[in-house]
Amino acid sequence: MKRVLLKSTVAAVASLVATLAICFLFVPLMGGQMAGAGLVMTIVCPVAVGFPASFSHFYQAEKLRQANLALEEAYRRLHEQSRRDALTGVLNRTAFMAELQMRSDAGASGGLLFIDLDHFKSINDSFGHATGDEALSRMGALLGQHACGHDLVGRLGGEEFGVFLHGVSANDMVARSQQLREAVQRLDLRAETGIAVTMAASIGAYHCLPGFSPSNALATADGNLYRAKST
Repeated sequence: MKRVLLKSTVAAVASLVATLAICFLFVPLMGGQMAGAGLVMTIVCPVAVGFPASFSHFYQAEKLRQANLALEEAYRRLHEQSRRDALTGVLNRTAFMAELQMRSDAGASGGLLFIDLDHFKSINDSFGHATGDEALSRMGALLGQHACGHDLVGRLGGEEFGVFLHGVSANDMVARSQQLREAVQRLDLRAETGIAVTMAASIGAYHCLPGFSPSNALATADGNLYRAKST
């Protein structure tokens, strides 16, 4: 409201100044004088007409501006929600692969991790799907907590997750992978009955060089994941 009042006041003052300048220029040329009631009306009329008109205009403009800002924010939230997996809060597969392609186009390098929760079907079968959903939610939160800077985290499908460790070396990639595995094993997940549910994850890692192909890199990491599971 202060913004509207300030603009309305400035507009009214500008209108008054312009009216006075015109009157003081042309009235004497027409043989008249700027004095008395004429001068008062010259001052009062622009203010009486200009301020309400300006206020109405700027008030409506401000309402429209606020509505546009609210619409932009709603669109931003909707767009962000469309990129996120509802259960885990991390990027969905489409958004993850798109972001991975952008990193590749920008010449980035880093470690791509393909992560799979071990024996996830048995969690659902033994403790129910609610516990399974909680396991996935915990996993998404854990990966988000371990992400740094420009790292990417996405759910690739089911109990599979992808993580891109931006800019790390091959050795750092391996060390971060081991840290993640140990962090998963430390998760305190309990079924509705209070029974502790053991969680573990297998990870297939692939070090991406600048210009890497996201689909080929993910396929290689997936192959490494299955080798990890077999051992």
